[in-house]
Amino acid sequence: MAKEQASSLEIEKPHALAVSDALRELSAEQDGLTSDEAKRRLAEVGPNRLPAPDRDGAIKRFIKHFHDILIYILIVAAGITALLGHWIDTWVILSVVIINAIIGFIQEGKAEEALAGIRKMLSLNAQVRRDGQWIEIEADSLVPGDIVRLRSGDRVPADLRLIKATNLRIEESALTGESVPADKNTEEVDADAGVGDRFGMAFSGTMVAAGRGTGVVTATGPNTELGRINRMISEVQTLQTPLTRQMARFSKVLAVVIVGLAALMLVIGFALHEFELGELFLAAIGFAVAAIPEGLPAILTITLALGVERMARRNAITRKLTAVETLGSVTVVCSDKTGTLTRNEMTVRHVITRGGDYAVDGTGYKPEGEVTLGGEQVELHEHPHLHAVVEVAAVANDTEVSEDEREWRVTGEPTEGALRTLALKLKFDAESHERHDSIPFESDNKFMATLNSRPDGSRAILLKGAPDRLLDRCENELSADGEPAALDREFWEERIEALSAEGLRVLAAAAREVSDSKSELSLEDVEQDMIFLGLIGIIDPPRPEAIEAISSCHEAGIRVKMITGDHAGTARAIGIEMGIGKEDEIKVISGAEIEAASDDELQQIAHDCDIFARTSPEHKLRLVKALQARGEVVAMTGDGVNDAPALKRADVGVAMGIKGTEATKEAAEIVLADDNFSSIERAIEEGRTIYDNLKKAILFILPTNGAQGLVMLAAVVFGLTLPLTPVQILWVNMVVAVTLALALAFEPAEPGVMQRPPRKPGASIMDKAMLIRLAIVSVLIGSATIAMFKFELMRGMDLDVARTMAVNTLVIAQAFYLFNARFLTESSLSIKLLFSNRAALIAVGVLVLLQMGFVYLPFMNLWFGTAALELRHWLVPLAIGATVFLLIELEKALSRRLIAQK
Repeated sequence: MAKEQASSLEIEKPHALAVSDALRELSAEQDGLTSDEAKRRLAEVGPNRLPAPDRDGAIKRFIKHFHDILIYILIVAAGITALLGHWIDTWVILSVVIINAIIGFIQEGKAEEALAGIRKMLSLNAQVRRDGQWIEIEADSLVPGDIVRLRSGDRVPADLRLIKATNLRIEESALTGESVPADKNTEEVDADAGVGDRFGMAFSGTMVAAGRGTGVVTATGPNTELGRINRMISEVQTLQTPLTRQMARFSKVLAVVIVGLAALMLVIGFALHEFELGELFLAAIGFAVAAIPEGLPAILTITLALGVERMARRNAITRKLTAVETLGSVTVVCSDKTGTLTRNEMTVRHVITRGGDYAVDGTGYKPEGEVTLGGEQVELHEHPHLHAVVEVAAVANDTEVSEDEREWRVTGEPTEGALRTLALKLKFDAESHERHDSIPFESDNKFMATLNSRPDGSRAILLKGAPDRLLDRCENELSADGEPAALDREFWEERIEALSAEGLRVLAAAAREVSDSKSELSLEDVEQDMIFLGLIGIIDPPRPEAIEAISSCHEAGIRVKMITGDHAGTARAIGIEMGIGKEDEIKVISGAEIEAASDDELQQIAHDCDIFARTSPEHKLRLVKALQARGEVVAMTGDGVNDAPALKRADVGVAMGIKGTEATKEAAEIVLADDNFSSIERAIEEGRTIYDNLKKAILFILPTNGAQGLVMLAAVVFGLTLPLTPVQILWVNMVVAVTLALALAFEPAEPGVMQRPPRKPGASIMDKAMLIRLAIVSVLIGSATIAMFKFELMRGMDLDVARTMAVNTLVIAQAFYLFNARFLTESSLSIKLLFSNRAALIAVGVLVLLQMGFVYLPFMNLWFGTAALELRHWLVPLAIGATVFLLIELEKALSRRLIAQK
């Protein structure tokens, strides 16, 4: 019995069922459920809310930051030094490990809250019929089979199969991407219809824009359309960023090399030179600590954080640090249309009458822009045909447009707001028309009519609506000479088709004069004898700055793809206007075609086509996955809940900050404060600059490790006294990273950063030229350090003094090399370039102060085994540093010459 009841509360594809069939499947009646039955169903299906996501605790999230193979090596090294009784070494190594974990924990920031953002969309209360009466209850208590009442301004509390609909229009853009509210009715539709075409359904979390209706609850909580998207987000697996993938590969290779060479050191030292085991272990640990770039995670984080600050000044708010670098790797930008590429503000573009085709400038609800005919600006009183159309548009209109805190906003229907704005541009006075009666818009009729008195005292019926419905009611049209003439339906249908092909929503206007005594209006009054006045073409206009941004993306080798829930014709027209594709080449793929394609076929489709229309959340998610499967680095933009799963899956999700839903913002890594696509292009430029600076930082830091590793390896292989101790090596690694390497984060963008193609996905962060330079610098500094150390010992210098000089040699050589690393290929032998980055000079100054403390402060001498130096002891490291600088500049010059000869 329980099994039968459970199945009766589940209904498959309610949009395809007649109302009577839906009620029967749900064991429901139009009088509603009894309280007892509702209570029993609530116990069975659970409350009408979305489940909270599982979250890791703070301790678990902190511990995750120790999960790195190089960190494991450092922990083992700390353990061995503890066993050997070198407690200072142990605590210094552990301190570095813990500091890195803290930095990573802070970098992670707050956990994902996408599901919480969706839950905020749910209604709090609902009007429901229980025990034969209408009552208000908490929406949590709704169950399948409940009868719910909807009114204008309500948030739909659950998925409903509509039983009654009176002028019902519901704002569904968060789910469907449609820029205008959907007209609702009670008719069933095809079982395969998309969410945007299910006109007999009202979905949880959407808003009633106009009218009223009644529906039976078909799904609650996690079983609603909103719950399905919620599930998709929770199931979507996020991918590693290109940088984290590269660093992970680098860490594994480095770990194998370090462990292998450390083992080789133990064998050679024990077999050839009969080192004591304790000393050998200390040497191996010193080598491991030398080879691991402990300061690299810190410098990567700081560089990314500085990038975040710069991006915020350019209206791109970053929620995850790694997203900054990922933007620089992007090869494809997938963008929603409504509110991202377009303004999500309906705008009149054309008014077509027998007097001519009038073009309308301006975008959005701000009443600025010219109305022209043949390129000449027009005055309304000189164009009676235009006046007649504008009169209908402005007077048969229940929407207001007003300025609020310097923003023009619409109160009511977006389409009517566009008409009202047109009237304001032409300074038409709608207030002087007195309304006596009206026929409101209904989805069955698809028109609105009003009975008004004009300023001159005459009365007229003004009618606006769907062109086909108005053409059926007109026998005459307003001819070119201003007199009524026989309707040329073929002419108007050609114009309607042309406007629709441009992606415009088309409305028609008609009118007729009536006697001054008429005071009531009925449907019979508009059934015939109306005079057709003209057509109005309306569109959600592209953002002009977005057109420029798309062009810049194309120059940078980045493809832009539009993925929208809107109709194919509209998507195609916008795509052509945005410059996404050429008119004779562009192809639009529908959601149905995506649905029918296999994963392999979809990969090819996703690569070949740039515009996708009538897409569902699943389609968007599949497209992102298909592009990633081809090795693309994908940025996905959007503002609706239907975009959230794809945003979470993309390599970097970009949400709109003004008109985006909370769920979308929480699913994204980047939030645009100005909802402007051009901010994405600027963010990509910033991301490329940051990546260049990270490359410079890595190319700068790794030779330090290479030189130190070479010093330790050579000492054991040749049976020498160790020139450095593990804690001294840690000092060099950290002090060089947090001072000198940090200066590279402030480097400006390289010339032509947005004219070069994206770097290849999966390409190593270090190319062949970088590896060659790394080897050269490592050998130069390492060899000079060993030679200097050995020479000073031969002259009878104390071991602590010689080691202090070895540390100074490494640090000072790196300070000189910093100025080489600021330019990957360009020469640094220029006074102007040498001092163009103030941060580099400040960093060198700070380094000098830290190194003076390292050499002369007693507690530093105790912790690090150093000794005070005389002034002459600084001259040799300075000479070595200057030599390294000049030799690397020579290598860069040779590299430029070789490149030029190719």
